[in-house]
Amino acid sequence: MPRPAPPPREFRLSPATQSLVAQAHTLQGRGDLLGASSTLDRALGIEPSNPLLWIELGRIRLVEGDAHQAEVCGRKALALASSDQSALGGAGHLLADALRTQGRNQEASEIESRPYMR
Repeated sequence: MPRPAPPPREFRLSPATQSLVAQAHTLQGRGDLLGASSTLDRALGIEPSNPLLWIELGRIRLVEGDAHQAEVCGRKALALASSDQSALGGAGHLLADALRTQGRNQEASEIESRPYMR
């Protein structure tokens, strides 16, 4: 008899990483991208396998103008997101944005056509 599929996983931030993400957003809003990036690095030290944090860091990288690093973050988030549809969608959008910024429109369109992007 086949085993039942495990329930979809939903990633959440711990209270500590929620606080750090909020702090990073505040710093970004003030134009302190280095501080925001450093704060997200601290959050990743707490929860390195949480795709939501990789998405946050990738968004900062895009604002910084580092589309290559944003792509790396997006791919890492996709790999970690497993069956969490929300995390998969967020990672996919980040990755597509990073690819488009690099002029890789065909690859971005391929990402956007994947089922988790709907």
